[in-house]
Amino acid sequence: MAAPASAAAAAGLAGMSTDNAKGLVLAVSSSAFIGASFIVKKMGLRRAADSGVRAGYGGFSYLMEPLWWIGMISMIVGEIANFAAYAFAPAILVTPLGALSIIISAALAHAILQEKLHTFGILGCVLCVVGSITIVLHAPQERNIDSVREVWDLATEPGFLCYAAIVVAAALVLIYFVVPQHGQTNIMVYIGVCSLLGSLTVMSVKALGIALKLTFSGVNQLFYPQTWAFALIVATCVSTQINYLNKALDTFNTAVVSPIYYVMFTSLTILASVIMFKDWDRQNPTQIVTELCGFVTILSGTFLLHKTKDMTDSTGPSLPTSRSKSASQNRFSIEVVPLKYRDSVDEETLPLSLPKADNRYLMEDFPVRYKDLNIA
Repeated sequence: MAAPASAAAAAGLAGMSTDNAKGLVLAVSSSAFIGASFIVKKMGLRRAADSGVRAGYGGFSYLMEPLWWIGMISMIVGEIANFAAYAFAPAILVTPLGALSIIISAALAHAILQEKLHTFGILGCVLCVVGSITIVLHAPQERNIDSVREVWDLATEPGFLCYAAIVVAAALVLIYFVVPQHGQTNIMVYIGVCSLLGSLTVMSVKALGIALKLTFSGVNQLFYPQTWAFALIVATCVSTQINYLNKALDTFNTAVVSPIYYVMFTSLTILASVIMFKDWDRQNPTQIVTELCGFVTILSGTFLLHKTKDMTDSTGPSLPTSRSKSASQNRFSIEVVPLKYRDSVDEETLPLSLPKADNRYLMEDFPVRYKDLNIA
């Protein structure tokens, strides 16, 4: 069984075109920069929250934080690499590789932000890598396009126009009607805006990337109005995405934002690519099913990372409370931590104190943790 599998993998790599290989390298580099940017920007947002209005509540004090700008520069470099990758390889290959940024983000969050990574979280990282490799080995070849006008013709076909109209309408409803009411309590609202517009961004970025690639090769595409139309769409969508991604990062835990954003963004982008560029028309059913299996494997990995973000590797019974700094020898406090990220309430957590006389049940049900509390 190992020999056929190795042969298939070798055949997949050997059959990869030069353009696909360039897109692969650029996509992996992009994931490294973007994964690190989440952490650095989060550190900047934390500092900004201490000196001004938080981004989640409409503040822009993070613009004065050098760390946020370092993270932003890292994200820009990653997006440029991602931008170039779309010019060489199909979206079905490039977009799922964004899972690598989740792995990097989770590892750095574990080391820097103290957002612990459970053993099953590590397994989730492995699944993301396996799924990515599966997609790389079975990705379709890039479509041959000789002019940006060809991309425009694909974008103005009825099928994609219908998709784009639905996406824009849904994003506007979220921004003007849902965000004011539920943006601070439901993580899907901010991420929904980013993901919906992100699928249109990728299609426009790919068109713009193809135009620039052809221009650099000697076939000038800059005098076509379609090139500038795609550039305008990219600028509009990206600026909106950055705004709402900042709100999501400032309001919710990074370990939650990253995987959910990845799943929604990737799913919608693949759907948009299949509709616009008809990637699956050039593949047989086996290749399509294998790609979907690889994508589901990546989703499983991100799900594990999300579900185990607050778990520890302790083998003993655990009590889901922690002792407050203000607790005295005769009393202990249950620290109430919301689903939003923990650092936002570290010093503001409201303690629910119980008398020492009522703590006897803890000795019976949670003897190990009760001992750890050092209650006399």
